[in-house]
Amino acid sequence: MAAGYAELLGTRHVARLLTGTLVGRLPNATAAIAVVLYVRAEGGSYSLAGALSAVYGIATAVGQPLLGRAVDLYGQPRVMLPSAVVSALGMVLFAAVGIDPVALAYVAMLIAGLFTPPLEGGLRALWPGVLKREDRVHAAYAMDAVAQEVMFTVGPLLVTLAVALWSEAAAVVAINVIGVLGALSVVLSEPSRTWRSAPREAHWLGALRSRGLLALLGAFFFVGLALGSITVASVAYADDHGGDVVYGTLMAAIGLGALLGGLVYGARQWAGAAEKRLRVLVGFLAVGYLPLMLVPGVVAMTVLTTVAGIFLAPAIACAFIVVDRHAPRGTVTEAFSWLVTTFGVGAALGTAAAGPAVEYGGVAAGFAAAGGGGVAALLVLLATQRVLAAPERVGHVVSASENDRNGAVEPGFRTGHQA
Repeated sequence: MAAGYAELLGTRHVARLLTGTLVGRLPNATAAIAVVLYVRAEGGSYSLAGALSAVYGIATAVGQPLLGRAVDLYGQPRVMLPSAVVSALGMVLFAAVGIDPVALAYVAMLIAGLFTPPLEGGLRALWPGVLKREDRVHAAYAMDAVAQEVMFTVGPLLVTLAVALWSEAAAVVAINVIGVLGALSVVLSEPSRTWRSAPREAHWLGALRSRGLLALLGAFFFVGLALGSITVASVAYADDHGGDVVYGTLMAAIGLGALLGGLVYGARQWAGAAEKRLRVLVGFLAVGYLPLMLVPGVVAMTVLTTVAGIFLAPAIACAFIVVDRHAPRGTVTEAFSWLVTTFGVGAALGTAAAGPAVEYGGVAAGFAAAGGGGVAALLVLLATQRVLAAPERVGHVVSASENDRNGAVEPGFRTGHQA
């Protein structure tokens, strides 16, 4: 397994693209904790910090598919780098102004979120042209999902380290400057500069005109809801069983489970249709969430949360393949961005729903919301399996660059979006 990932990372451009994308996404991965720490340092309330984070999250959810569509139309460098700079300037404005006047702080959050570059969707659009073979692309999707788990673990630690070394405001600025450098590394790479989306049919719905994609988005809205519910329910559980250390342990456990699951999933080739495999993975994901309602002691709960995380990264990696198969021609970056947005909105609403559930029904009710989200995701996939079984176009990997007008496409490879 290690040799397979080492070979993948040794492929030209792969390490640079993966690292640049992860570094470029640091501002997004750390925004919540950075905003909370800075607002509290400025004397603001947790309510204000939560509201500003919510504005950032909603703006990001709106901006990602719009910027993704722009990338499909105009290429990556023309969209990614300017949006990264504008987003960083929004955060710098926030660090400079603080929370007084509060209206300007909200404007800064709106700008920073709305212009967050769609690096995640952009990277997945680049993999087929860089890796050529379908099996290697699928392994890269899994590696990508695993790397996200690492980033969302390491990111908050970097923020707290920057705060300890400098200040909360300096941490906000430093993380966003680093993010711009990551985006710059990506857009200056040859695959990003030469990538072109396939010609697309003009349609105001863009990627959303695909029924299969809509079905997938519906399912992953509920996966996001389940994950958001677990976050809040874990806080409530930790309050009853030892405080912040227990919460950190549970979050690390679910991340460890996702890391292990993603590594194993990406290390082998899988036969059969990705849509059918996704139903199985989401089914196991839902089953893994249900035992959390037992709320046992800390050791047993840590084991259960690890198990609950095992199928998360594989399900996300498999979803990337399904998106690629169902995205209308010329809309792949937008389609991937819609998946990111839908998952994020689901997580936000799951966080909101788990709060009242815990307040009125206890910790078990909070975890029940997570289990319900997992079951709902599975039901959506089961109800729409006929739609998902008929992709609008066949999903294979392109073997020659679309930028090479004289290059012939090898038999058995798709002529989709890749460069």
